[in-house]
Amino acid sequence: MSTLQIRYENVTRLCHRKSIVTVNGKFPGPRIVAREGDRLLIKVVNNVHNNISIHWHGIRQLQTGWADGPAYVTQCPNQTGQSYVYNYTITGQRGTLFWHAHISWLRSTLYGPLIILPKQGSQYPFPKPHKEVPIIFGEWWNADPEAVISEALQSGGGPNVSDAYTMNGLPGPLYNCSAKDTFKLKVKAGEIYLLRLINAAVNDQLFFSIANHTLTVVEVDAVYVKPFATNTILIAPGQTTNVLLKTKPHYPNATFLMTARPYATGSGTFDNSTVAGLLEYKTSHKNHHSTALPLLRPVLPALNDTSFATKFTNKLRSLATAQFPANVPQKVDRHFFFTVSLGTSPCKKNQTCQGPNGTKFAASVNNVSFALPTTTSLLQSHFFSQSNGVYTTNFPTTPLNPFNYTGTPPNNTMVSNGTKMVVLPYNTSVELVMQDTSILGAENHPLHLHGFNFFVVGQGFGNFDPKNDPANFNLVDPVERNTVGVPSGGWVAIRFLADNPGVWFMHCHLEVHTSWGLRMAWVVLDGNLPNQKLLPPPSDLPKC
Repeated sequence: MSTLQIRYENVTRLCHRKSIVTVNGKFPGPRIVAREGDRLLIKVVNNVHNNISIHWHGIRQLQTGWADGPAYVTQCPNQTGQSYVYNYTITGQRGTLFWHAHISWLRSTLYGPLIILPKQGSQYPFPKPHKEVPIIFGEWWNADPEAVISEALQSGGGPNVSDAYTMNGLPGPLYNCSAKDTFKLKVKAGEIYLLRLINAAVNDQLFFSIANHTLTVVEVDAVYVKPFATNTILIAPGQTTNVLLKTKPHYPNATFLMTARPYATGSGTFDNSTVAGLLEYKTSHKNHHSTALPLLRPVLPALNDTSFATKFTNKLRSLATAQFPANVPQKVDRHFFFTVSLGTSPCKKNQTCQGPNGTKFAASVNNVSFALPTTTSLLQSHFFSQSNGVYTTNFPTTPLNPFNYTGTPPNNTMVSNGTKMVVLPYNTSVELVMQDTSILGAENHPLHLHGFNFFVVGQGFGNFDPKNDPANFNLVDPVERNTVGVPSGGWVAIRFLADNPGVWFMHCHLEVHTSWGLRMAWVVLDGNLPNQKLLPPPSDLPKC
């Protein structure tokens, strides 16, 4: 059993020293390495004042929903002085995932890589790398991120943006007072490196590139893809991307910047800065450092380059081989159409709010801004048949008030509030179309579904056309993942098989939108066979 001690640690970045919440005193947290088929027992001990829960992002958690981690969804959070053992088996998955806190904004410092190696004797379906290197992107606030979101929710306005992005916890040389805090990747000429890229940033999708080097994408969200070469990666919060980096055949007499900066499509403010690391070639020459080497910098797409984003995501295809099939549901039992929107909620009486026209910012799916319970978890309520007063099962399967979703927005931007869920019988095949809207500005939303991988069978701009668009769906080799960007001013269609009993959260992985209510949950009922039923809760499941 591994033990993760949640504790405070003093950390300095950008010449700003503060106490942050860490795992085992490390920032980012420790790397967890397992093999496909392994059973993991991870004890989390809470030594801080905050309530804590940990999510193993992208792990399917077959029958073990109690170990999924989102607070008040599958568990009450771990309170100060308490511990909880996350007990789950990795079934049919291999690649790069990550773990992070799943309560409030604590994942701003509580995160780390979760690397699943293939079973013993299994090979990668791409050239064996000389070395594997996790690169995890994060976001740094000089202030306490918990105070940032707390103030925003109170005032109704947008939260203060971060002060820097980080690469393996380090902001790098393009920020003031940060040159010494730079991630350096030292490589040999003529070798292949596997870079395991993870976006653990709180609120921003990122472009990533290495000057004068080509990257070959071989996996996303712990699923192999048809390899393709690119100079730049687009990676949303919650997404992972494995790339092969083939170094130059000879020592190049230069140092290369690796940089990442946001892909931003919304009308709100964002952290418009760039994190950089250094790619340095090792050399056998003793004296090559006597002169400063030229430093080459990559050219990243424009901050709002939706054309690049679309081309990049369209290149992602499943391997769809006999060994790694793409089991896309060919028939659909249930169709859903969800709008993904920002919106507003009324200000309290005698309060001045900083949202649009004196309101509070809110966000919703099908105009329902999802409220989490506070005295139990949704999974407990479901398992013990005690949903009364906790949640209802009447989440709208289509928008209650249809409108021109990407045209002139409606005058009324108010959202409704509720804890409503969708119930699915075991083994239901689902097609879900998620439609961005122009309410308070169109924006790309990375949506994450817990408990499942899904196939991205189609996407487009404007309003989804149920008559004509499905004819163009890719049902042969669509990419399979756990987090997908709903295009800015467009739609995305996904399919999945509800073969995992439990309660499964689905939310925007831009944390500010989740805080505003852009979230919902699915209840998947037990099947008839023993291996199709949710296991009972562990005895140490935290109480609220």
